[in-house]
Amino acid sequence: MDEPEHHCCHGEAAAEVKSGGKGKVDVPASVSAWVCPMCPSVREPGPGACPMCGMALESEEVVLEDDNPELDNMRRRFYVSLVFTVPVFVLAMSEMVPGQLLQEVFSPMWLGWVQWLLATPVVLWAGLPFFERAVASLRNRSPNMFTLVGLGTGLAYVYSLVATLAPGVFPGSFRSEEGVVAVYFEAAAVIITLVLLGQVLELQARSRTNSAIKELLGLAPVTARWIDGDGSEQDVPLDKVQVGDRLRVRPGERVPVDGVVTDGGSAVDESMVTGEPVPVEKTVGAMLTGGTVNGTGALIMEARKVGCHTLLARIVQMVSEAQRSRAPIQKLADVVSAYFVPAVVLIAVLTFAFWATLGPNPRMAHALVNAVAVLIIACPCALGLATPMSIMVGMGRGARAGVLTKNAEVLEILENIDTLVVDKTGTLTEGRPKLVSVFAADGPEAMGANLGDDADSFLAFAAALEKSSEHPLAGAIVAGAIEKGHSVASSDDFASHTGKGITGNVGGRAVAVGNEALMTDLGIGTAALADRGAALRDDGQTVMYVVLDGRLVGLLGLADPVKQSTPEALRMLAAEGVRVVMITGDNVATAVSVASSLGIEEFEAEVLPEGKSAAVERLIGAGHVVAMAGDGINDAPALAKANVGIAMGTGSDVAIESADVTLVKGDLRGVVRAIRLSRTTMKNIRQNLFFAFVYNSLGVPLAAGILYPLVGLLLSPMVAAAAMTFSSVSVITNALRLRNAEL
Repeated sequence: MDEPEHHCCHGEAAAEVKSGGKGKVDVPASVSAWVCPMCPSVREPGPGACPMCGMALESEEVVLEDDNPELDNMRRRFYVSLVFTVPVFVLAMSEMVPGQLLQEVFSPMWLGWVQWLLATPVVLWAGLPFFERAVASLRNRSPNMFTLVGLGTGLAYVYSLVATLAPGVFPGSFRSEEGVVAVYFEAAAVIITLVLLGQVLELQARSRTNSAIKELLGLAPVTARWIDGDGSEQDVPLDKVQVGDRLRVRPGERVPVDGVVTDGGSAVDESMVTGEPVPVEKTVGAMLTGGTVNGTGALIMEARKVGCHTLLARIVQMVSEAQRSRAPIQKLADVVSAYFVPAVVLIAVLTFAFWATLGPNPRMAHALVNAVAVLIIACPCALGLATPMSIMVGMGRGARAGVLTKNAEVLEILENIDTLVVDKTGTLTEGRPKLVSVFAADGPEAMGANLGDDADSFLAFAAALEKSSEHPLAGAIVAGAIEKGHSVASSDDFASHTGKGITGNVGGRAVAVGNEALMTDLGIGTAALADRGAALRDDGQTVMYVVLDGRLVGLLGLADPVKQSTPEALRMLAAEGVRVVMITGDNVATAVSVASSLGIEEFEAEVLPEGKSAAVERLIGAGHVVAMAGDGINDAPALAKANVGIAMGTGSDVAIESADVTLVKGDLRGVVRAIRLSRTTMKNIRQNLFFAFVYNSLGVPLAAGILYPLVGLLLSPMVAAAAMTFSSVSVITNALRLRNAEL
């Protein structure tokens, strides 16, 4: 096989599923960056910390391998700090050991020196990233969590260092009853260690927010079984597959790229893109999606879309972009966060002043401890992470269910949808005509059943003639005949009568298939089947008469059948409190038939594309929050006008590009999943914001010592550090619950 270099989406900021061992989304170098989940404006060329909030940056390239240098760095620093912190803590708590053995061996001065030696590596090496981020935050005039951690631990360490080296400079307000100046090396070391632990837990949890994309990436096979022109086969790298290549998909293998079945048949598991667990039967002509799993049959396919153009790659791209978008509800947290750190610093200063003036002896020592506790317990990260973590996990959960949302704002609007406008063709119905009725003029009725040669043999003649036609209904007649077991022959003297039907010869017999107008032209009476034809038209079917050797022998009824999932979807929408309005360009009779069969009370028929858009605008003007679901190019204006446009993934690319939500399967039940996803995600965000607000509202006063006059309780800075660590991790953990949300 000639293997030219395969280039995909040159110059585009599009995601590409690489077929190498990593399996990654490859973004061109011109746009690739490391970004911050809290600060969308930050884009750095490499890994590191966000200059605004200090959080670890994340690469826009999502890879299957759990390669996280920031996590490795923090984990290494945590283990080292733990080794030194434990003995520091034991020495500081030695006075609580029965018999005070250490006090008898070491004087307070020597204990202070030993603590200093042990705490220094923790503060100056293990905690170095925090101080670097604190300095960067001040330099960028963007105070954050690390500003508070740096101030708190730095203040405790420097104070303790001076108290160890020159205790004589401190006045009596710093001394205990025994005249000793207390040191807080253990507080500084424990705080650093706990914050490092929090960073490790947070980074581990954050890595799981991309689990949905990683699962999708893992679906892409590494190689494809390529069939050469002479019939020989070989395994080739996936990125060498070109459009038009013939590929073999063996039982149990994943389909390598998007394409069409050219030979064979099998049941294919498409749950990875549709969320539906039931395998789909695939025969010649059926479309295949890359990454889906072949069943027990063997398939030969022709590649139609490769590289970044496959559905899998487009899903990865859409989810990745949507995960980094911001919801309007985030603005509240942004406003609070802008004033949060300065307010905490002010509260810490006031706390210090209060305890230094009115606190018990040693007043200055109490003032220092409480001020440090205030600085440490506050956690702006919990506020900042509340929304983006839920958005990231929620978007991933939607992708696994076949619901692709363009951005976070759409997810927020979906929660309040009360009206769903739906197109008929391709949305409520399958979007392609099907032979549903066959009636013989002199024989028994046949509603989709095989009557045998005596009753419906005319269908074989009709199909043979239609085989030469390019009319959309022709294929449905041919497919219906084959489904009934007829062999489809060829025709001669084929002639098309525009708007009326077709005529020709099949096996030496004259055949005509068409409407009433063609029958009139041929002088054929239709009275024998007039009542039956009228009934079928009332049912929304298109009626075609069949004439054999100048005699009316039967009629065919064709219709666009309602999707099997539509009735269930409408019931689910009603249960969610969503009103459904059908707007279609089809004729009134067909619209009435479909609406009555589905129990849809509100509908409009024979509506042009601009009319659909106007109808959506009227509903919005009446105060409704409107979603529009459609699949055709003619639906694009209405999709764009609606509060939320929902495109069926089986529809046109124009409709999908115009939409805010894409349903991969093209199933209206996906609308229900999208609404449930929105409501579940927004509920999760509000839980996170509530926790973050309540945590800081209660934690800061407690650290300031508000309970001391009542119960004599003071919050140790070490306890404050543990609480601060818990706050960020708990927000992320709550967001991760969305991975298993029921949709």
